[in-house]
Amino acid sequence: MHTVRQIAEALGAEAAGDLDLNIDGAAEPGDAGPRDLAMAMSPKYAESLSGGQAQAALLWAGADWQAMGLKAAIFAERPRMAMGGVTVALDKGQGFSQGIHPSAVIDPAAELGDNVSVGPLSIVAAGATIGAGSVIGPHCYIGADVQIGEGANLREMVSIGARARIGDRFRAQPGARVGADGFSYVTPEVSGVENVRKTMGDQGDAKAQGWLRIHSLGAVIIGDDVEIGANCTIDNGTIRDTEIGSGTKLDNQVHIGHNCRIGRDCLLCGQAGLAGSVDIGDNVGMGGQTGEGDNISIGKGAILGGATKAISNVPAGRVMMGYPAVKMETHTEMYKAQRRLPRILKDIEALKEAVFK
Repeated sequence: MHTVRQIAEALGAEAAGDLDLNIDGAAEPGDAGPRDLAMAMSPKYAESLSGGQAQAALLWAGADWQAMGLKAAIFAERPRMAMGGVTVALDKGQGFSQGIHPSAVIDPAAELGDNVSVGPLSIVAAGATIGAGSVIGPHCYIGADVQIGEGANLREMVSIGARARIGDRFRAQPGARVGADGFSYVTPEVSGVENVRKTMGDQGDAKAQGWLRIHSLGAVIIGDDVEIGANCTIDNGTIRDTEIGSGTKLDNQVHIGHNCRIGRDCLLCGQAGLAGSVDIGDNVGMGGQTGEGDNISIGKGAILGGATKAISNVPAGRVMMGYPAVKMETHTEMYKAQRRLPRILKDIEALKEAVFK
């Protein structure tokens, strides 16, 4: 339970009305009960306040809260940022128990910091170190010689392969995997795939062959304040380590191939996929289902719209879209032209008929 005053102070935001009003949770305006903080952060959302029972709301700066029939209000200059703070304050967590569960298996050669919790049926292998205040959820696996910093939070069924090095405040959603072997194979002789990469179309006279595995000798290095989504997969490097910079966030089902290097504060949305040896600069944003071919670079501050497929280098700061990826404004013109094609073809047919006559 929190009061309006406590929430406002935590946000560093102004508040008005009955600041001692108790708040148990957050809700959309039309669904809010009398002990919920209604998320009415714009006039559009505030229109549905009358459909609920909210007595307090998170509003935009300057909103007339009394005219809305509220008893208290919190005002935010940047409402969505404030909503992030509200969710932190009101998050009830997953209900994981504290301490080491009796069914957890902790190797004697592992080292756990102060106040580390390890959930039921989780395994911590030899040589692993886990920083103070970390929470390892149920059914997790921490491999040999893994290093995890302080304040980590691993949801259920997260697994981390041997020798990964992870910074402070790491957060991983259910089913995430750090440190799978890279998808790396070779044929005894030049394959049709290799010929196609060179010729962009001709397989040549390559014969059918089996694939031989290239093992992954590298590991994964992850900086501070990194979050990875459910069923996200990050491959080990082949020789060098795969690297993810501090502050980067990966959404559900994002795949990071072997040897990739991702800079600081990047944002990769759902189902984005990087082939091997992709270099990504700082502050890059990638929409859902974006894909990057192997051995290319994405410059600092670039943004790739949803479903973009980059098969060549992207300059710093460039906004890209489409397949193959082009400047977003170019893609927009191409799309408009494509929409006009049926009409253009009709006009051409009409002109051909007129000429023939």
